[in-house]
Amino acid sequence: MVPEWQNAPAPANVRPLIGEYVAYRRRYRGVAAATLIRDISTAEEFLVGLRSGGRAVARVRVSDIDGFVTQLALRLCPRTVADTCSSLRAFLRFLHATGRLHHDLAGVVAAPRVRRDDHPTRVLAWSDVRRLVRVAQGESAAARRSYAVLLLMATYGLGAAEVVALRLEDVDWAAAVLKVRRPKTGATLALPLLPAVAMAIAAYLRRGRPRQVTTRALFVSSPLPHRAMSTSAIRFLVRQHGRAAGISVPVGGHMLRHSHATRQIDTGANPKVVGDILGHRRPASTSVYIRVAWRRLRGVGLPVPA
Repeated sequence: MVPEWQNAPAPANVRPLIGEYVAYRRRYRGVAAATLIRDISTAEEFLVGLRSGGRAVARVRVSDIDGFVTQLALRLCPRTVADTCSSLRAFLRFLHATGRLHHDLAGVVAAPRVRRDDHPTRVLAWSDVRRLVRVAQGESAAARRSYAVLLLMATYGLGAAEVVALRLEDVDWAAAVLKVRRPKTGATLALPLLPAVAMAIAAYLRRGRPRQVTTRALFVSSPLPHRAMSTSAIRFLVRQHGRAAGISVPVGGHMLRHSHATRQIDTGANPKVVGDILGHRRPASTSVYIRVAWRRLRGVGLPVPA
């Protein structure tokens, strides 16, 4: 069995530099937490490689960068290599901005080109989504929670991280508004609290959510001690109900998100509005769903009028 790859721990003498880099990224770039974790890991690995080769940061060469990227390509998929190269560019820009590098070498980082069409977005037929949500209905506490979670994900295209971040105060019953925090940007989006969703959440709160809990998280774990649900628990819940619904392919949280977006485009929603609801900062992100919807239209094969 091949052991999982683990990066070598960063030596103590590179940690002050990493600490300064983290502060720089947070202060001037406002990066998301997940991106910052990747940035730190990449910077540490790059520095460890330099130190092991006896190279000072101020004397980084193009060959050092090429060698680092080549090693990445031997053990990672192209998409991950491309993401890591993006983090490496950010670190090299930091080194230049703080005077540690005389030249900005970010431009010499050659990442593999990964096209979105290389891995088409997987979506479910909307009838499958409805069946998946319906199969979760039940009178038990677990069923009420599952139904509310899946209905939220299908109705608004929420991801697992957005679901677990929901708090009791995010449901504004009087104004019929649901407040959702985007994990990548930290921005809060106000969505209309649709009647079916409101009823599902209310049923869970009345006869599903444990009473004696201290967390303000909307959805909590069933076993003791009760705490906020994890993203892995949400993903397991989606997979479990996908199987129960008889869906032949493994269903993940992102597949529900993609299916929601494609459904919106199919029914004529403005791509800009869909992108705003999903938290996309670039139109290209939403264009993936437009292409999926277009492929479906082509597959209908309507006859050409005479």
